[in-house]
Amino acid sequence: MDSRSGIENSPDIESNFNTSSRRSVSSIHLKASHENSIRESSLSHSGSKPVRYGSRGADLEAFSVSQKEINEDDARLVYVNDPVKTNENFEYAGNSIQTGKYSVFTFLPKNLFEQFHRVAYIYFLVIAVLNQLPQLAVFGRGASILPLAFVLLVTAIKDAYEDYRRHRSDRIENNRLAWVLVNDQFQQKKWKEIQVGDIVKVHANETLPCDIVLLSTSDPTGVAYVQTINLDGESNLKTRYAKQETLLKVPEKDGISGLIKCEKPSRNIYGFQANTEVDGKRLSLGPSNIVLRGCELKNTSWALGVAVYAGRETKVMLNSSGAPSKRSWLEIRMNAEIIKLSIFLIALCAIVSVLAAIWLKHHNDELDYMPFYRRKDFSDADGKVDNYNYYGWGVEIVLTFLMSVIVFQIMIPISLYISMELVRAGQAYFMIQDTEMFDEASHSRFQCRALNINEDLGQIKYVFSDKTGTLTENKMEFQCASIWGVDYSGGKASSQNELGGYSVKVDGKVLSPKMKVKVDLDLLRLARSGQNTEEGKHVQNFFLALAACNTIVPLVIDTSDPNVKLIDYQGESPDEQALVYAAAAYGFMLIERTSGHIVIDVQGERQRFSVLGLHEFDSDRKRMSVILGCPDKNVILFVKGADTTMFSVTNKTLNMNIIRATEEHLHAYSSLGLRTLVVGARELSASEFEQWQSSFEAASTAIIGRAASLRKVASNVENNLCLLGASGIEDKLQKGVPEAIESLRTAGIKVWVLTGDKQETAISIGYSSKLLTSEMKQIIINSNSKESCRKKLDESLVTVSGLSHGSGVSSGAGVRPVALIIDGTSLVYILDSELEEQINYLELQLFQLAKKCSVVLCCRVAPLQKAGIVALVKSRSPDMTLAIGDGANDVSMIQMADVGVGISGQEGRQAVMASDFAMGQFRFLVPLLLVHGHWNYQRMGYMILYNFYRNAVFVLILFWYVLYTCFTLTTAINEWSSVLYSVIYTSLPTIVLAILDKDLSRRTLLKYPQLYGAGHRQECYNSKLFWLTMMDTFWQSVAVFFIPLLAYWKSTIDVSSIGDLWTLAIVILVNTHLAMDVIRWNWVIHAAIWGSIFATFICVIVIDAIPSLRYYWAIFHVAGTGIFWLCLLLIIIAALVPRLVVKFLYQYYNPSDVQIAREFEKFRIPRESEAGQIEMNPRDDPPLR
Repeated sequence: MDSRSGIENSPDIESNFNTSSRRSVSSIHLKASHENSIRESSLSHSGSKPVRYGSRGADLEAFSVSQKEINEDDARLVYVNDPVKTNENFEYAGNSIQTGKYSVFTFLPKNLFEQFHRVAYIYFLVIAVLNQLPQLAVFGRGASILPLAFVLLVTAIKDAYEDYRRHRSDRIENNRLAWVLVNDQFQQKKWKEIQVGDIVKVHANETLPCDIVLLSTSDPTGVAYVQTINLDGESNLKTRYAKQETLLKVPEKDGISGLIKCEKPSRNIYGFQANTEVDGKRLSLGPSNIVLRGCELKNTSWALGVAVYAGRETKVMLNSSGAPSKRSWLEIRMNAEIIKLSIFLIALCAIVSVLAAIWLKHHNDELDYMPFYRRKDFSDADGKVDNYNYYGWGVEIVLTFLMSVIVFQIMIPISLYISMELVRAGQAYFMIQDTEMFDEASHSRFQCRALNINEDLGQIKYVFSDKTGTLTENKMEFQCASIWGVDYSGGKASSQNELGGYSVKVDGKVLSPKMKVKVDLDLLRLARSGQNTEEGKHVQNFFLALAACNTIVPLVIDTSDPNVKLIDYQGESPDEQALVYAAAAYGFMLIERTSGHIVIDVQGERQRFSVLGLHEFDSDRKRMSVILGCPDKNVILFVKGADTTMFSVTNKTLNMNIIRATEEHLHAYSSLGLRTLVVGARELSASEFEQWQSSFEAASTAIIGRAASLRKVASNVENNLCLLGASGIEDKLQKGVPEAIESLRTAGIKVWVLTGDKQETAISIGYSSKLLTSEMKQIIINSNSKESCRKKLDESLVTVSGLSHGSGVSSGAGVRPVALIIDGTSLVYILDSELEEQINYLELQLFQLAKKCSVVLCCRVAPLQKAGIVALVKSRSPDMTLAIGDGANDVSMIQMADVGVGISGQEGRQAVMASDFAMGQFRFLVPLLLVHGHWNYQRMGYMILYNFYRNAVFVLILFWYVLYTCFTLTTAINEWSSVLYSVIYTSLPTIVLAILDKDLSRRTLLKYPQLYGAGHRQECYNSKLFWLTMMDTFWQSVAVFFIPLLAYWKSTIDVSSIGDLWTLAIVILVNTHLAMDVIRWNWVIHAAIWGSIFATFICVIVIDAIPSLRYYWAIFHVAGTGIFWLCLLLIIIAALVPRLVVKFLYQYYNPSDVQIAREFEKFRIPRESEAGQIEMNPRDDPPLR
């Protein structure tokens, strides 16, 4: 969108604006208001003042420390235009930033320290150190260090490259230029040289170098428009204001000075609290007066401000830390299996040590002359006999144990860690490139922000979803209104395209709203009738409230026709945008906003209203209000907000019939899934306004208790309102949401919706999204006390249990599904109880009830309650959880869940920045979980088990050899082959397979969502599979070792030659084993598997061709005989045939759902394909642990 300039900055338009009009529609005959109006003198004094921001950000008070009141000890003192004095006492951070983790000198020690947080790395380091000792040296000293060094080097190179990119970005950022006031002149300085206290000048479309408090702007009213897309992703323009007392000061001439006392740096980007002294007058500063680093100045020629936070203390830098680190379930479970392997390793070493001790005892008399254990050296010419190579029976046992650990070290697969990182990176690449998850509307791809939990996507049992912006588009459309008790939702509606739309002519140019709105023809006629009828007056008052009671900024944008301009309403709330567009469609067009006034075109007549005060929305009051000075000198208070708080401040002595009718209309709107707001107003008398004005000024300049005081001032004035009406706004469901929810539920995933909307609205959306169905039994919990909450939970549990037992079946088939609907008030008693026993009891009751329900719908919940619900399920269940949302209020929920997904929607990027994965639409959750999640889990589970098998079979062959060599820990397989086994010989095929292989096609996985249950049942990785793999490994090691041993039993083959045979046999075996499990072959998998075998032959030939090594030419001696190749063939057959037979029998007599679907794909049975059904196994078994 090409936003050129705001209306207020266009001189050709401004010249046509009249400061007053012939008449005003603002003389509202409100029965609740007083007859007398404000005197002209008082209005002229207050009308020129800028808008006062009331309880802005008060709802964030509990969210961040930045909303706490400032006291003298916590205050940050900033001397305006005096950075030397500011920094000499306090040493505030400079503006240089550093996001890099390392420097040239700290990289090596710091990176190694971080890498050795993995216990396995410490294990291999100890092994390498032990191998350096002469008494324990089994392998060559260099060869023993190589595996660990390789893994450390690859990780270090990756970390170094990432850190280099961070440093390069930092240099570019720190060396950008900005205009800074130095010696009463603006000079260009590098960003890194700016200090707290400096006065900075920013021009249009420039980025702010630090957090500044505005002093003045090019706009005479002190308004500045900023875009915070670099901060929170929101593209809508925000308004910020300079104080009137600093507007007219020219820094180059007047020498601005003063003192700002503000809060200490905090992460809350929406909160700021400070006060300043200018010319002896104390002024309050709030979020509307500060512009943060990273924002861009728009539609404002220039802005001046004083730096209050710089560098690492700016809010954007304090928020730059990523989401909390998470570990996948498979990785946590893998650690348990590694402990089992470690115990097995210790057992092998103990067996060797004990047998070696027994052997030494039995051959004690022969040790003097044995080649390896000889205790005496008779080589001295003088006849002196020395002892060497033997340290005594006890020490020999210890040395044997340590040598065994060195020889069998490969039992713990060090290469598995780096393999998992490479596999996750490859899986992430294909998820990002998936065109099915590309959002054309926002032109955004899927984002994988956390690489360590890809496989968790295949085991999700609970999905916690926000509603607005996640299930819905968060693009609000005005649908209907209830005005003065009359419902305008059933009349004849027409799009404005048919009517030509409302427009205003200014200087020969046509201005019209950018977005068209469908209008009700009867309501449009009444809006145009003006003050002629009583109904017309009420309609005009209602739409005037919609046009005025907001923080929308109107911007003029060009079109292809130079005579036609469009007004684009920019604002932080999509609801406000929809209401202002609706008001414009009915002839109340907001066309100008400054800090002190607004201009509204009312049915062709421009009227200027002074904005005397503004109390923005907060979660305590749940409403906002604006105080307008009208052209006829009356002062009107307009208020809009949620029905729960608006009816409590409405004057019920006026007309109860209107209030009851409005409540009925609100209920009807909510039942249709519409978002509702109630609008009210009243006229303020002169004394009321003066009382509010003094109270507001006292509260806004208070040092202690400012936020609470402002809320109190707002609550005092927002009372005794005359009800004008209510609005209904539709937030349409995103494309594919009903189908996505149905697929997730078919997959066995429980979907919980957590929303702040009314219960009726949430239920309506539940039906339209297929979350709720007419067959479901609804249990609604709306409790106002702990006891009633406890009673309702107990009754609901009995009801649900009765439904289950009444069905007469043990399985879930035939049981009537239950939907639990609970409100935020009830959750307060459940999640926030003071007594621990009550917490345990109520939480347990809620979880037991929710577990038996198909659907859970939570209404009117606060952000922290969302996180509390996720925490409740995580603490009570081992099942995996996923939270998905699009706004800042979803961040805590996203970070609490095992997997967090952010929707890059209309509410900025806070949810995306806190998430593990990000995407554009809710429906993309289906391919993400059912396709990529299933693939990732299946591949990663197989890869981990395969790595355990691959290394264990190698270790067992070494173990068998030790038993036949007097427990001397010598090895037939040379040390270079031992090292390269996990690095080159066998590592690449498993990585390629874990990235590219697919057990089922995308089409099948999407067509039969119940196949996702394999992850719930942990079919691809569990203890049973681990022990079966170890049994298979044991048999295969026996086949590999004993077939060559028996074949060459009475031959003269040397150790190196049979060692090469074993090396080649193992590599061919494990790669053939892998090839048997490949589902979908492609040329990359072929190249990886067969190429690894070929590479092993080449490496063995090269190693044996080096004359300096003791195994020189070994392979050439043994490979020239037929028995060598016969042994290789017999090994493969003997090792794999039992596995093949067991696998066939198991799949034939007890196939899993995945195997059934795979056969269906393989043979493509026409009738079943047409029917679209595959008979799956009934599954009610608990997951394998």
